[in-house]
Formats: sequence, structure tokens, C-alpha cells
Amino acid sequence: MALLEVRDLSVTIGSLQPLDRVTFSVDKGSILGLVGESGSGKSLTAMALMGLLPLMGGRVSQGSVRFDGTELVGLDSERYRALRGRRIALITQNPMTSLDPIQRVGAQIDQVGILHRGLTAADARARSIELLTQLRIPDAATVHGQYPHQMSGGMKQRVVIAMALAGDPELIIADEPTTALDVTIQAQIIQILVDLVRQRGLALLLITHDMSVVAQACDQVLVLYAGRIAESNTVEAIFAQALHPYTQALIACIPRSGQVSGSLRGIAGIVPSVASYAGGCRYHPRCSVAQARCQTEVPATQVHNTHRIACHVATAGAAHG
Repeated sequence: MALLEVRDLSVTIGSLQPLDRVTFSVDKGSILGLVGESGSGKSLTAMALMGLLPLMGGRVSQGSVRFDGTELVGLDSERYRALRGRRIALITQNPMTSLDPIQRVGAQIDQVGILHRGLTAADARARSIELLTQLRIPDAATVHGQYPHQMSGGMKQRVVIAMALAGDPELIIADEPTTALDVTIQAQIIQILVDLVRQRGLALLLITHDMSVVAQACDQVLVLYAGRIAESNTVEAIFAQALHPYTQALIACIPRSGQVSGSLRGIAGIVPSVASYAGGCRYHPRCSVAQARCQTEVPATQVHNTHRIACHVATAGAAHG
């Protein structure tokens, strides 16, 4: 059974519905990549899973979120707080929003162990230093006593990961955890997360806009566009034969070794705001193969084994191929 199982999740904010019937699952020891451009609904999905939608005036209007068999939709705030940080941890994209600038980083990690695992101050400190060492931070005891402003971006992100791990969670939601880092440090952080999942049997939901990160780290991938699933499958299958035009476009944007300067591809247009979603398929205004029906008919999600796709053109091609 999946550790996290999301079925037909819809989110409403005011009169708008920025997330529409999103379905996926994450098993222990596996990594699901949730990918799409900014504005696709990735971070909103994380907020829904963490029970934090009320902070932005939102609510789950439809669907189910089950964690280890427990339904989270409608769970009271006290029981949700018992899960957050202890069994489900969130890693945000900007470590400076997660770290108190006037408190030593070690104390901030220690607090998680004290609060969620009932450790003594001495045991929490020892555990924090152990985690920093596991995250490949040299001289972890010294770093434990430093302030955030004394550390590089990559080092701060490792501290944030240590804070997430200090509660010994089973599920980690990493929301664009390497956005502010250079490519070399980004690869190191992603590899650390992959190693943690494999070694500890954790489940990881990795939110990203970068298909190259998905290729490097993930087992499964779900492509989200304007609040709806475009396509999902195993990473191997998606990179071997993506069927949705949006998935194909994201893959085409990956820089390649030996690529001629100036030949990097992009996707024309932008993701629409939730207030201006198009009728029919929401991708059709940017799609190079859109047909007339794409403008008026919402494509049904077709499911075959591990593959989910919502596209008139792709499913019609598969039926006649």
C-alpha cells in the first residue's frame, strides 16, 4: 500500500479552483517528481498535503489525501500538528524563510528533536551534529554553533534538510529545494535526498520545474499544468516516449551536452493565471498540435497501467497508431 495516496484532489480559494482533480501516490523508498512551470499548482499541492491551505484562505473542496491509511482531509488541527514535522516534513525552496536569522542553526535543529521526539537537550544536540555529518557538512560541531548569515546557500539548504530529518519523518515534501543554488551544489543536494530515500526507506515528493532533476532523481513523474494533470508515468517511460505535447516540450527544454550556443529551446507563452484559465484543454493556447475540440472539450484522463494522460491528440494518436 502506498504511504501517501491522493485521489481527485481539488482546491478552492474564494470562487476560484486552482487545483482540479489531481491523483497520485508515493510508496516508501520511492521518489515522485511533481513537475511543471511556475503557476502550475505544484506548491499549492504541497500546502494541501501539509494542511496549510487555511493560511492562504484555501480549502480542499473535493477528493481524498490518505497518509499511512489515515484520511487527512478534514483532520482536526491538533492531529495535523502531530503529523507535521514528526511524520511528514516539508523542505522549502528558500532556506532563509525556514531559518531564524538570530538563532544558531544547531539550536533550530535541536528544537525539532526535542519537540517531536522528546529528546533531552544533550541528546538533541548530539543527534543534530550526527545529521549534519550525514549531510556531508565538514566540522559539523562548529557549524552547529553558527548563525545562518555565516553560511553559504548550499550549507543553509543542508541545515534545512537536517531540520526536516530531525523528527525522523516517513514522508518528505521537497518544494523546489535547489532553486536558489548553482548547478554543482544543486546536483549535490539532489543526490543527498536520493541517498536518504534509498538508505532510510523514506517517501519523497520532489517538486520541481526542471525535467533534468526529474531524470536524475525520480522513479515516477507527474506533469502538472494549470492545476490539472497532463501526464504521469514512470520516469523511464516518460523519457522514452512522452505523449502529451506539454511533457514533450518540457523535455525539449533540457540543455544538452554539445548544444550550439543560442539553440536552447523554450515554450512559447506562459501558464495562465487561475482567473483566466482557458476552456477545454488549458494547454491548448500554447500547443502546436491543438485541434478544434481542444478549445471546448476538457480531455478525459486515460489510465493504462502506470500511465495517465489527458490529451485529445495523444489519445487519438494512440488509438489509431
